[in-house]
Amino acid sequence: MKEHSPVDKFYIWLAEELAELEVNGPKKRRGRKPTKNMYFTYMTDQAIIAYNKETNQLKRNKVFKEHINYPFNKLVENIYHTFRFSYFDVPYEDVKAEVVAFLTEKIGKYQEGKGKAFSYFSIIAKNYLIIQNNANYAKMKRRAETTLIDETRDITNERHMSDYQESLKDFVKQWSGWYDENINVVFTNKRDILVADTILELFRTVDNIENFNKKALYILIRERTGLKTQNITKVLNVMRADFARMFKTYSENGSIQY
Repeated sequence: MKEHSPVDKFYIWLAEELAELEVNGPKKRRGRKPTKNMYFTYMTDQAIIAYNKETNQLKRNKVFKEHINYPFNKLVENIYHTFRFSYFDVPYEDVKAEVVAFLTEKIGKYQEGKGKAFSYFSIIAKNYLIIQNNANYAKMKRRAETTLIDETRDITNERHMSDYQESLKDFVKQWSGWYDENINVVFTNKRDILVADTILELFRTVDNIENFNKKALYILIRERTGLKTQNITKVLNVMRADFARMFKTYSENGSIQY
């Protein structure tokens, strides 16, 4: 007898689960209190797990369309309107489609047993919107400044600034590499290492990190680590001091010497 695929098993489980709900009502489950309009449930979690394990693309498409697409859209919709991101110059539906596509791209990184899918994808969606919103704000600000100062541009100074930015990028690359190798030497507390690694991950993945404001950075780090602001500030202060000291050395001889 041919063994059922992950998606086939999901639909068999779902039918049994719905039948039991019909007879006995919903079970008491740990976590946030369910509401009548709950759109992202434990069934969604199971659909995502089945989707990730499935090898048949047609079956993947089916379970995504029927049990994942709507929860993803509602999740993005609620986050967008809750936090009132206002620096997008494209229609809201386009923004939502873009974020849902990003969640779909990251769906394979969700691991069974590593927490609720709702929390995992909420953080991804919120972080993505924060990054794009801040980047759009920075672009808008630069356009406004360019309009105001275009007639009084200092080309020589701009060239120096461009050279400085290139040097800074090279330094950040060296600095991040050094911290990757020495993070367990600089920090010995597991909590501090987690914060430091999260900060390094932001440097590795966000090209325009200079566009972030302080509040946005703290939000991202808090959500990724689950730690309080004072725990994050302690690590940031150490890394900031190392950054300044190493950059001084880099400026003098072109490389990091700690």
